[in-house]
Amino acid sequence: MEWLIGLIGGAAGGLGAGAGVKQNKLGPVINAVLGALGGLGGSAIVQAVLNSGLDLGQIAGNLVGGGVAGAIVSTVVGLIVNAIKKK
Repeated sequence: MEWLIGLIGGAAGGLGAGAGVKQNKLGPVINAVLGALGGLGGSAIVQAVLNSGLDLGQIAGNLVGGGVAGAIVSTVVGLIVNAIKKK
């Protein structure tokens, strides 16, 4: 269940970061997929750190952790791809 929350948060974070960073021109689908992958990793880290049951705090932690990680992954990959395209 935790991985699904991280997946959703990551996808939302990737979409938000893609819309907010003008140099990231990968498109909403790629940003959402990259964000979801980052969200899985972020959610796993939050789960390992908090190591508690699935309560409201855990859900919020996974959602925010997944969203932040998803935004970071989407932004970094987008900037790298655009830098490579410019060369």
